[in-house]
Amino acid sequence: MTKKQTRDENLRNARPRGLDDEAQWTTVIKPLENFFSLKLGEIWHYRDLIVLFAKRDIQTIYKQTILGPLWFIIQPLFTTLIYTFVFGKLANIGTDGIPYILFYYSGTMLWHYFQTQLTNAMDTFTVNAPLFGKVYFPRLVIPISKVFSNLVAALIQFLTLMGFYVYYLTVKAPIRPSWAILTLPLILLHLAMLSTGFGIIISSLTTKYRDLRHLMTFGINLWMYATPVIYPLSAVKGPLRNLMYLNPVTAPLELFRYAFYGAGEVDPVGIIGSVAAAILILLVGLAVFNRNERRFVDVV
Repeated sequence: MTKKQTRDENLRNARPRGLDDEAQWTTVIKPLENFFSLKLGEIWHYRDLIVLFAKRDIQTIYKQTILGPLWFIIQPLFTTLIYTFVFGKLANIGTDGIPYILFYYSGTMLWHYFQTQLTNAMDTFTVNAPLFGKVYFPRLVIPISKVFSNLVAALIQFLTLMGFYVYYLTVKAPIRPSWAILTLPLILLHLAMLSTGFGIIISSLTTKYRDLRHLMTFGINLWMYATPVIYPLSAVKGPLRNLMYLNPVTAPLELFRYAFYGAGEVDPVGIIGSVAAAILILLVGLAVFNRNERRFVDVV
């Protein structure tokens, strides 16, 4: 036996038993094999952490405030009143016969969910960098937890909307609910996929290019005016109406109004295109997120 073989044999004998056997460990952290190694099983293993983060977000948003969770209702309600006065009364923009408060409150509710989830997902790396640098857990846990914490606010706002909705049904306002009401969970899922996909793409890029964060803050405000939040799609005439469906947020908003009010324009091709765009954006976002997850601590 040569000296090298003897040295290698001594090293093997000196190592504690079980170090080469992954079965001896409860958790083994490995580098990602490729961009789409989502490790969904690992994320499911940390489902309690998702719930914990979601509860933390809900409890801390309005901590030490007088009105507390009522702000979930007050903010969209005041926004609805302002839209009613400015766009409904002064600008005289039609609402397809839908009462102003129902039209603007529903648009504000859905857009607020999309915007809040997009903003939270954008801040995944920059806001949570100290936490990520101290302990390991799947980084996707953070944007996923935001989906649920923001959903709680959206559901509270939806229940408020249903109060107004029942009133207008009682006074026989020109609203006609349809079977498409059952698509509400799919509408929220659609918005969650879009906002999370866009958000994690921007989050991955802002770890290196901080200017994008400021640009997106400005861009989101412009994006709202390119979405039928404060006006119906029927108010857009000519070829521009077809371009509106290139905005993937248009379809879920119009579908909601069609489902609950019997108004709005539901284009099956536009809806299918929007769903396909949401899936594609989410997949691209996951790929970019996984790529930057391994090195973001070095640049944040």
